[in-house]
Amino acid sequence: MPLISSVIVPATTANLGPGFDCIGAALSIYNQFEFVCSEEPIPEGFKIHVPGSQGAKVSKDEDNLVYQSFCYLYEQLEQTPPSVEIKIQMSIPLERGLGSSATAIIGGLLGANQLAGTPLNTQEILQLAIAIEGHPDNIVPALLGGCRLAVANPQPQREEWQICEIPWHQSLVPIVAVPNFTLSTAQARSVLPPEVSRSDAIFNASRLALLVKALETGDTRQLSLALQDKIHQPYRQLLIPGYQMVRLAALEAGACELVISGAGPTLLAIAKYNIAQEVANAMQEAWTAEGITTQVRPLHLDKQGARSRREMVSRRRTR
Repeated sequence: MPLISSVIVPATTANLGPGFDCIGAALSIYNQFEFVCSEEPIPEGFKIHVPGSQGAKVSKDEDNLVYQSFCYLYEQLEQTPPSVEIKIQMSIPLERGLGSSATAIIGGLLGANQLAGTPLNTQEILQLAIAIEGHPDNIVPALLGGCRLAVANPQPQREEWQICEIPWHQSLVPIVAVPNFTLSTAQARSVLPPEVSRSDAIFNASRLALLVKALETGDTRQLSLALQDKIHQPYRQLLIPGYQMVRLAALEAGACELVISGAGPTLLAIAKYNIAQEVANAMQEAWTAEGITTQVRPLHLDKQGARSRREMVSRRRTR
């Protein structure tokens, strides 16, 4: 009977204003991955299926990030990857600042770990995932769920990470506005200055400290101040048409503040639950007025993170 590993990984939003490259939160949108090791070997060693509208944008070759991550885990175990059929169901849009690459990495690693008999624990998976991605802000919440702060702790042999959970008040709702255009991380990073001034560093450090407190208490006045940033958003917003109009509409509807999700172009507002839909409607109307089609919706904080399971399935299994 075929051995199957199923993995579900949430979307993530990173930075949250002043938390550049160190803070992220898991959101209630998901990508699903299924890894099937059949009794009959696949000639190429793997096969990748990605149905839906985004399928054409995803590589089905060896450079597929899910498959690369799958093989990377077996390399760390010094084992040969088995022949595998990978089926990917995508609900998280590509290159929109919602952590799609993090889901691919976590999906590939967890799928491989399950099929290998779970030789690695969560912390070991986390270290491998950060090594592949290069930074922790999306990886950590995608795997662990919730809102997380990741702090580098350099060691002689390797860099380790101190992970801290940031409580998120239940009254606060994340609202995402996903436009119909993409923005690559490379492009978003290219506009950032190589250095920041002391005053800007102090500006961000003080607001990140306040952000931790405001998210825990749900204090909207503090949160409005805490989500401000001078390190990345002033530069990246110039790459996002209609940014100022959407932000103004969100604030007028009662949002605490609006930030760029990850590298963008998705915009994220945070508001109290009783006005979340009003804020979403205002953001939708503002971008529509700019001639940009967008999907806007209130979400929930995903507290569980990635989940996986392994099973033996009869050949008669139907879908």
